[in-house]
Amino acid sequence: MAAASRSYHYRELKSPFRRKIMPLTSYWTFAFLIFITSQCLADDDHEMEEFLKREYSLSKPYQGVGSLGSSHWELQGDAMVTTDQVRLTPDMQSRQGAVWSRLPCHLTDWEMQVHFKIHGQGKKNLNGDGLAIWYTKERAQKGPVFGNVDNFTGLGVFVDTYPNEEKHLERIFPFVLAMVGNGTISYDHERDGRPTELGGCNAMVRNLKHDTFLFIRYVRRRLTVMIDIDGQHEWRDCLDIPGVRLPKGYYFGASAITGDLSDNHDIISLKLYQLTVLRSQQEEEEEEEITIPSVDNFELLRLGQTEEGMSGIAIFFTVLFSMLGCIFLIVIGLVVYSHWNESRRKRFY
Repeated sequence: MAAASRSYHYRELKSPFRRKIMPLTSYWTFAFLIFITSQCLADDDHEMEEFLKREYSLSKPYQGVGSLGSSHWELQGDAMVTTDQVRLTPDMQSRQGAVWSRLPCHLTDWEMQVHFKIHGQGKKNLNGDGLAIWYTKERAQKGPVFGNVDNFTGLGVFVDTYPNEEKHLERIFPFVLAMVGNGTISYDHERDGRPTELGGCNAMVRNLKHDTFLFIRYVRRRLTVMIDIDGQHEWRDCLDIPGVRLPKGYYFGASAITGDLSDNHDIISLKLYQLTVLRSQQEEEEEEEITIPSVDNFELLRLGQTEEGMSGIAIFFTVLFSMLGCIFLIVIGLVVYSHWNESRRKRFY
């Protein structure tokens, strides 16, 4: 399981060169190639190093979790601690629970690796509703968005296990999606968050016998989400969005909710890594100026989703009015041409 606890950019690379005796010129050529390759790899990762931040991480044996003053983590609602996991909700109706960090995070670049498990008695889509991983200004507030408050300020990554909008048959549930809120944007339950999502992917995570992981990285204003749910210890791309601006000083948390349908929503670990990235003085100053969460070109993303989601009736009327407009212009053109042609004949006779 050690492979899944490391981020994907530190995998071992197999050398394409075979071990053999080389002349001096070939040796220096080989050394030069190795140097160039290492520089390229470093540039691709912005010379990042990672450090586990235990004060922002949650893992076994969960010592003191939920106790006043003896842990960095606080339980909320129906959440409870066992020897194997932090159970956000049991497989029972109308429950909600959460676990929240008591410490605000002041890291500029970070990645969160989430080891979680969703399981229950329900079959196919007869289960719900899902869990969420948070990095928000608000903390420990009950609400309808996977157990957290609506109109939140910050980042939410949702593992949605129940489809509320059944007409979108191309989307397979469970589904992982991300949303950035600025305190005024509401999560649309009826449309499964489609109007405000930044992107996502399907993830069949229920009732699996192997471990399931979620990877969230925020570096250089770029949000990346990946999943490892196939038991192969390999990350699979889910979404990659540039131009995401998240202020420092927000709180990490995890929450879940059940309704008429239910599941066990378990957090086995939340491991936060600090990423060290070389920055210029100007870049450091620009990061300090971020005070409100935002996403570059988010209106363009929403426009694209709106056009994609046009109903058949809307398309019909759009085409109808376009055709009527064209016919009207043709008629006007014929009338003008007729008058012009008649005036032209009168001048010659």
